[in-house]
Amino acid sequence: MTETEVVEILRTSLNELLRWVGFGTLTGLAAKAIMPGRDPGGAITTMLTGIGGSVIGCGIALFFWRDMSIDPISFKGFFAAVFGAFALLFFYRLLSGSFFNETSDNEDRWVHKLRRRSKRRKVLEDVLRDAA
Repeated sequence: MTETEVVEILRTSLNELLRWVGFGTLTGLAAKAIMPGRDPGGAITTMLTGIGGSVIGCGIALFFWRDMSIDPISFKGFFAAVFGAFALLFFYRLLSGSFFNETSDNEDRWVHKLRRRSKRRKVLEDVLRDAA
Protein backbone atom coordinates (compact mmCIF):
# COMPACT_ATOMS: atom_id res chain seq x y z
CA MET A 1 0.00 0.00 0.00
CA THR A 2 1.51 3.29 -1.05
CA GLU A 3 1.50 6.56 0.82
CA THR A 4 -1.01 8.16 -1.56
CA GLU A 5 -3.46 5.28 -1.04
CA VAL A 6 -3.21 5.66 2.74
CA VAL A 7 -3.76 9.42 2.46
CA GLU A 8 -6.79 8.84 0.22
CA ILE A 9 -8.28 6.31 2.67
CA LEU A 10 -7.78 8.74 5.57
CA ARG A 11 -9.31 11.57 3.55
CA THR A 12 -12.44 9.59 2.65
CA SER A 13 -12.79 8.28 6.21
CA LEU A 14 -12.54 11.80 7.64
CA ASN A 15 -15.04 13.03 5.04
CA GLU A 16 -17.54 10.31 6.04
CA LEU A 17 -17.03 11.05 9.74
CA LEU A 18 -17.68 14.76 9.22
CA ARG A 19 -20.76 14.02 7.11
CA TRP A 20 -22.20 11.80 9.83
CA VAL A 21 -21.42 14.35 12.56
CA GLY A 22 -23.14 17.13 10.59
CA PHE A 23 -26.05 14.92 9.60
CA GLY A 24 -26.47 13.62 13.13
CA THR A 25 -26.49 17.14 14.53
CA LEU A 26 -29.14 18.28 12.06
CA THR A 27 -31.41 15.31 12.66
CA GLY A 28 -30.95 15.53 16.43
CA LEU A 29 -31.87 19.22 16.36
CA ALA A 30 -34.92 18.50 14.21
CA ALA A 31 -36.11 15.77 16.58
CA LYS A 32 -35.60 18.04 19.61
CA ALA A 33 -37.54 20.80 17.84
CA ILE A 34 -40.48 18.47 17.19
CA MET A 35 -40.52 16.99 20.71
CA PRO A 36 -42.14 19.47 23.14
CA GLY A 37 -40.52 20.24 26.48
CA ARG A 38 -36.99 20.34 27.79
CA ASP A 39 -34.52 17.77 26.54
CA PRO A 40 -31.48 16.39 28.31
CA GLY A 41 -27.94 16.83 27.12
CA GLY A 42 -26.03 19.31 25.08
CA ALA A 43 -24.43 19.35 21.66
CA ILE A 44 -22.74 15.95 21.91
CA THR A 45 -25.95 14.28 23.09
CA THR A 46 -27.90 15.93 20.27
CA MET A 47 -25.38 14.70 17.70
CA LEU A 48 -25.35 11.16 19.10
CA THR A 49 -29.15 11.12 19.24
CA GLY A 50 -29.26 12.09 15.57
CA ILE A 51 -26.71 9.47 14.53
CA GLY A 52 -28.45 6.78 16.59
CA GLY A 53 -31.79 7.94 15.21
CA SER A 54 -30.56 7.57 11.64
CA VAL A 55 -29.47 4.00 12.32
CA ILE A 56 -32.77 3.17 14.03
CA GLY A 57 -34.97 5.03 11.54
CA CYS A 58 -33.30 3.62 8.43
CA GLY A 59 -33.22 0.16 10.01
CA ILE A 60 -36.96 0.29 10.70
CA ALA A 61 -37.65 1.49 7.15
CA LEU A 62 -35.57 -1.35 5.70
CA PHE A 63 -37.24 -3.86 8.02
CA PHE A 64 -40.74 -3.01 6.80
CA TRP A 65 -39.87 -2.27 3.15
CA ARG A 66 -37.13 -4.71 2.20
CA ASP A 67 -37.01 -3.60 -1.45
CA MET A 68 -36.54 0.04 -0.45
CA SER A 69 -33.21 1.66 -1.20
CA ILE A 70 -32.44 4.21 1.48
CA ASP A 71 -29.24 6.16 2.02
CA PRO A 72 -29.06 7.71 5.49
CA ILE A 73 -27.79 10.98 4.04
CA SER A 74 -30.67 11.67 1.64
CA PHE A 75 -34.14 13.20 1.71
CA LYS A 76 -35.85 9.92 2.66
CA GLY A 77 -33.03 9.10 5.04
CA PHE A 78 -33.40 12.47 6.78
CA PHE A 79 -37.06 11.82 7.60
CA ALA A 80 -36.28 8.28 8.72
CA ALA A 81 -33.45 9.61 10.92
CA VAL A 82 -35.64 12.30 12.46
CA PHE A 83 -38.27 9.65 13.20
CA GLY A 84 -35.63 7.43 14.80
CA ALA A 85 -34.20 10.30 16.89
CA PHE A 86 -37.73 11.29 17.92
CA ALA A 87 -38.35 7.70 19.02
CA LEU A 88 -35.10 7.71 21.02
CA LEU A 89 -36.07 10.94 22.79
CA PHE A 90 -39.58 9.67 23.44
CA PHE A 91 -38.40 6.43 25.03
CA TYR A 92 -35.71 8.25 27.01
CA ARG A 93 -38.31 10.58 28.49
CA LEU A 94 -40.72 7.73 29.08
CA LEU A 95 -38.14 5.63 30.93
CA SER A 96 -36.68 8.56 32.89
CA GLY A 97 -40.11 9.55 34.15
CA SER A 98 -40.07 13.12 32.85
CA PHE A 99 -43.46 12.62 31.18
CA PHE A 100 -45.03 11.91 34.55
CA ASN A 101 -44.17 15.03 36.53
CA GLU A 102 -46.55 15.09 39.51
CA THR A 103 -45.56 18.45 41.00
CA SER A 104 -45.90 22.00 39.80
CA ASP A 105 -42.96 24.26 39.03
CA ASN A 106 -43.40 26.15 42.30
CA GLU A 107 -43.32 22.94 44.32
CA ASP A 108 -40.19 21.83 42.46
CA ARG A 109 -38.43 25.09 43.30
CA TRP A 110 -39.45 24.81 46.95
CA VAL A 111 -38.23 21.21 47.25
CA HIS A 112 -34.99 22.13 45.47
CA LYS A 113 -34.37 24.99 47.93
CA LEU A 114 -35.00 22.69 50.90
CA ARG A 115 -32.59 20.09 49.56
CA ARG A 116 -29.95 22.72 48.89
CA ARG A 117 -30.33 24.12 52.42
CA SER A 118 -30.07 20.67 53.98
CA LYS A 119 -26.92 19.97 51.96
CA ARG A 120 -25.40 23.26 53.14
CA ARG A 121 -26.32 22.42 56.71
CA LYS A 122 -24.68 18.99 56.44
CA VAL A 123 -21.50 20.51 54.97
CA LEU A 124 -21.42 23.12 57.73
CA GLU A 125 -21.94 20.45 60.40
CA ASP A 126 -19.11 18.37 58.90
CA VAL A 127 -16.77 21.35 58.86
CA LEU A 128 -17.61 22.27 62.45
CA ARG A 129 -17.21 18.65 63.60
CA ASP A 130 -13.81 18.37 61.88
CA ALA A 131 -12.66 21.66 63.40
CA ALA A 132 -13.58 20.53 66.93
